Amino acid sequence: MAEALEVSTRTIWRDISDLQAQGVPIEGERGVGYVLRKGYFLPPLALSQEEMEALIWGTRLVESFADGALAGAARELRIKVMSVSPEERRSASSAMSAFPSRRARAARSFLALIRAASGKRQKLAIGYRDLGGAESARVVWPLGLEFWGQVWTLTAWCEVRSDFRVFRCDRLTSCTLLDEHFRDDPGKRFEDFLATLNEGGPDA
Repeated sequence: MAEALEVSTRTIWRDISDLQAQGVPIEGERGVGYVLRKGYFLPPLALSQEEMEALIWGTRLVESFADGALAGAARELRIKVMSVSPEERRSASSAMSAFPSRRARAARSFLALIRAASGKRQKLAIGYRDLGGAESARVVWPLGLEFWGQVWTLTAWCEVRSDFRVFRCDRLTSCTLLDEHFRDDPGKRFEDFLATLNEGGPDA
C-alpha cells in the first residue's frame, strides 16, 4: 500500500491508527495486515447551502437543456444527492427550475450524436440552414459543443470550407455519424480555433 501511494510505511501505520481512533472498523496490526469490515461506508459529503444550490441548479439546467441521456443522468444525480442531504437543504432547493428556450429544445435531437462523434473523433455529415435560409451539406470534424443560455453551437473543422465553422445546432436539418475518423492535426484542433477568436473568429 505504501508503495502504491508513494508514502512511507510509517505514514500508512499512522493514518490507519487515526482512522481506527475515529471509529472506522479496521481490524489488524502492523506487520500482519488490515481488513475493513464489510458494510462500512464513508459518511455522505456535507454540502453548504450555496454548494447544494449550485449543484441543484447545475443538474436542473442539464435536465432541461441537454439531450435525453445526459438529462437522465443529471436527474439521477440530483435524486441521489438529495436523498442523503439534510431536510433543510432539500426543502430550500426544491423550488429551483429551469425552462429551455424553443431554440434549445430544437437542438436536443442532435446533441447526443454530436457528443458521441466528438468523443470518438468521428466525422459528421450535416445539413445546415443559415440565418438567410440557405441550405448546405457539410462534412465536419466535431471539436466542441457549447451552450450559450439560449442556443447550442457546434464548433467544427469544415471540410467544405477548409476552415473552422460554428454551427447553431437548432439550425441543423440533419446529422449523420460517419465511419471515417479524423486526426488531431495541428491547425485543425479546438485550441487552434480558440486562437482565431483574437482575429475575429470564423463564420458559419
